[in-house]
Amino acid sequence: MKKTLIYSIMGLLAVCLVTVSCNSDNTSANATADATKNAPAKAQPAPVKKAHPAAATAKAGKKAPHDYDHMNVGGMKWLTMEEASQIKNNDGKKFLVDVYTDWCGWCKVMDKNTFTDPALKEYLQANYHLVKFNAEQKDPINFKGQTYEWMPAGRKGVNKLALEILGGRLSYPTLVYFDQNLQKITASPGYKKPDQLMNELKTLDNS
Repeated sequence: MKKTLIYSIMGLLAVCLVTVSCNSDNTSANATADATKNAPAKAQPAPVKKAHPAAATAKAGKKAPHDYDHMNVGGMKWLTMEEASQIKNNDGKKFLVDVYTDWCGWCKVMDKNTFTDPALKEYLQANYHLVKFNAEQKDPINFKGQTYEWMPAGRKGVNKLALEILGGRLSYPTLVYFDQNLQKITASPGYKKPDQLMNELKTLDNS
């Protein structure tokens, strides 16, 4: 009888211990879940905004493509076609017309690498009136008593004067040479390095 009673008591104690252990585990799990639930949400990184290409260009201190100044190249004086037709050419110089477009990459390379060469600049300024002409200019041009309008042709249209002096060949850059009376001598298309242009100039001047 005593043994039975002892076994019964031991059984009850074992049940109690298991119950306490389970309750303890549940309480710990619940506390962990509550802590996780109540923890502040992890801040998400703000989306990175990509800078507009124009802003990046301005930040780098560079001009945007549409702000490129073709008339300010190499520190030399460049005329427009209208100015060239109006000047009194008392010194009898020939005219060199650089025909370009705003989108022409090689035109800008030639501005940067060719028309900045010291020896070439000296020769050009001593022997030529320098002219810059945007072939796609939409404003009418008065040249030698005639008005030339823009027309749809080529990539972005063309001024009829460019079409005339280029002989219908819309290639950029193209250098067009005129004599002292603004009579066309020849047109020379394509990019030229300083030495190439110098050779071309001297060949033309000695012919």
